[in-house]
This record gives sequence, C-alpha cells and structure tokens, in this order.
Amino acid sequence: MKVLMFGWEFPPHITGGLGTACFGLTKGLAKHGVEVIFVVPKSFGDESQEGFRLINASDIELDFTQTLTREFREKISYMEVGSNLVPYLDPEEFERWYTEEVAGKKTETHSVFNRKYQFSGKYGANLMEEVSRYALVALSVANNFQYDVIHAHDWLTYAAGIAAKQISGKPLVVHVHATEFDRSGENVNQVVYDIERNGMEAADRVITVSNFTRQIVIERYGIPAEKVFTVHNAVEPVDKPETEDVTKHVKEKIVTFLGRVTYQKGPDYFVEAAHKVLQRDPNVRFVMAGSGDLLNRMIRRVAQLKMGTRFHFTGFLAGAEVDRMFAMSDVYVMPSVSEPFGISPLEAMRTNVPVVISKQSGVAEVLQHALKVDFWDIDALADAIYGILHYDGLRKMFAKYGKSEVDSLLWENAALKVLEVYNNATGHSN
Repeated sequence: MKVLMFGWEFPPHITGGLGTACFGLTKGLAKHGVEVIFVVPKSFGDESQEGFRLINASDIELDFTQTLTREFREKISYMEVGSNLVPYLDPEEFERWYTEEVAGKKTETHSVFNRKYQFSGKYGANLMEEVSRYALVALSVANNFQYDVIHAHDWLTYAAGIAAKQISGKPLVVHVHATEFDRSGENVNQVVYDIERNGMEAADRVITVSNFTRQIVIERYGIPAEKVFTVHNAVEPVDKPETEDVTKHVKEKIVTFLGRVTYQKGPDYFVEAAHKVLQRDPNVRFVMAGSGDLLNRMIRRVAQLKMGTRFHFTGFLAGAEVDRMFAMSDVYVMPSVSEPFGISPLEAMRTNVPVVISKQSGVAEVLQHALKVDFWDIDALADAIYGILHYDGLRKMFAKYGKSEVDSLLWENAALKVLEVYNNATGHSN
C-alpha cells in the first residue's frame, strides 16, 4: 500500500497536536509496510523521515502553461481571513508577528501564482492564499508519483486532497482532527466551515479522532454515518531518563495546564478552579504553559484573584521543554470545552503524572485511569485537583495504572485501523 499524504505541519515545527499526530501515524503505518509520501508546505531540513518520504511543497515549480494547472487555478478563489485564524496568538505576539510577517512583505513581489513560491510554513494573514497554492502543488505531486490512496489532514489540506483525487482518480480519505465548532464554538467562520464540509463530502472515507468528533461530523456537516470512521489518537512510547534529574526548585506541589490559551481549551475554568484549591490549601503552585488570544485575560484574572505569587505563565513550550514541565508536575489538567481528542494527557501520563480531563474530550473515551469532570463544573474540577494532591493512595494509583494504560495506546495500533479504512476505500483486502 502506498499513500500520498498531505499535512500542514510536521515535527519539530508544530503549533499543537496536529503535527504530532501526523508524525506518529506515519511512523505507525511504516511498521505495517505502508509507504507514505508526506507533503508539507515548508520543510526546514531537520524533520525526521523514519520510514517515509517528506516532500517540500516550496520546492515544487508550477507550469501555468499546462491546461490542467491553468484550469484548476481558475477554479480556486482565495480571500483574506481575519486574524482569528492566525492561530492562538496573544496581542503582543500578534503585533510582533504582524510587523515581521505582514509589514515586512509589503515590498515583496512574489505571488502564490508564480512558478516558484516559498511557503511561510506558518498560519499567517495570507493563509488562504497558501492553501490555494498548496492545492495547485498537490496537482503536480499527484501527477508525478504512484500511490493507492490519498490522505489529507485537517481543513487546510482538503483542497489539496480534492485536487489530487481529481487528477488521479484515487480514493480520498480526509482526517478530521478538529472542526470549526471546536475552535470557535457557535461563532463559526463560514469560509472554513464550507472548506471542511466540501472536503468531507468529496472524500470516499472520513476519519475522526473520536466518537465525540464523529457525531459533530455527522450531525453538523451532514456526512453519511456509514463513511465516517473513528480512529483514536495515540502517543509515542519514549524512555525518559533525561527527566530524572529535573529539579523543581520549589517545595510546593505543581498543577499544570499545557495547551493553547484559547476558548477551546478552557483556561478560564483552570484559573477559577485554582482559586478554589488555593482557598483550601495555599501551598500549591499553578502553571499555565502555552500562549493564545486569552492569555492577557487570564493574567488579569489571576491578578484580580490575588494569586500572582502562586500562579506562573511560561509561554509556549515544545519538545524537551514539555517533558521537563511534566517531570515537575504533580497533576496535569485539561479542562477543554470541546476537545476532539487531546494528546497532552497521554504525554503527561507516560511521565507518571495523574491527569484531570474534561468529559467533553475524545481522549476521555479511551482513558480509564483519569479523573473526568464536566469542563464547566469548577467545584468538581477543584475537588479532583485537591484530591490527587492530598490523597497519596489516589495519586499513586492514577500514576501507576495510568502509565500502564497509556503504554498500550500505540500509534502502530492506530495505524492498523487507518490501514483498514484505506483497504475499505480502495476495495483491497488485508
């Protein structure tokens, strides 16, 4: 089986769980003998390529004298989308990004419709233009490689997947890692919603990362249930000897939130629960690791609640920094309002950290040894945090059995289910 796969990011250059999931899945598929050609908008040269081929879309030159390319270009329309799609930046980061990425490009003459184009590799104000260019690149790539099935990850690559299907006739699988309802609640961006729906409708099969997301796809996008399959995410098994010598430098126990500081992740519920815990035990420290559009609001709320000496903001963490943060943590909390899956609790549990997660998350479907609460129930959230911090038997039980549970959630097992979807779409048998 050969797969042409489209993704918008790839480790170590990631903004969240999407790139991590793409990496784990491609490695898992390789263990089952599946050959993957993975196309990314911009390769930085330091990406791992274990068992698959990485194609840099920025290296692909387009010939607009070719009828197919010219016709497809005419079909593509793009528009600027508001800054809410410049993902998850706090105001200071957005101002810095705007100065560097937008104002700095005013004198440039290159266009996404030139023969050669360098993708930013980011989520900028010209994001939709790059989505259009990426779809054109997909035409060229799809016409020059042999493969059995096309796999497109998340809405940014759906147009590319559709283009590849049109030129090759091969079946298309789209992978839904999140929907516009997760990112924006009921205030959906209609352009993004339409792209998502079109991609799902054009797909031969749709993979969702949880049953929670599967229901949204069926009910809110009108996709037939029989072509939507759930494949839960997994986590990379790793040894952590490098975190054994991590020093906390504080005597208090540490409770950590790690993720984008946005509506979807529920950071405000974490702050309110922290206040309730500190009223019962002032000798606890809370950490909010991440960045996003709600960061300044969270800082102001912490100040209003007079928790400044017990609350820390680290900014965005990645790679080894995440591992070090978990090594210092006594409890990890994910109070997401709407979480299609949520890989971070798995990453915490493999480091022997007990977790508290919202029931409104896909990962809650696969975890037994985690405390689960409704995201809006601040009292229950505070009780769960307090209980793990103060009842040693409870903490040890969740740490021990949680680690064992997560060690069995392997990407190679998830990849086997994805392979079944491929076979279903292509009519092949195992």
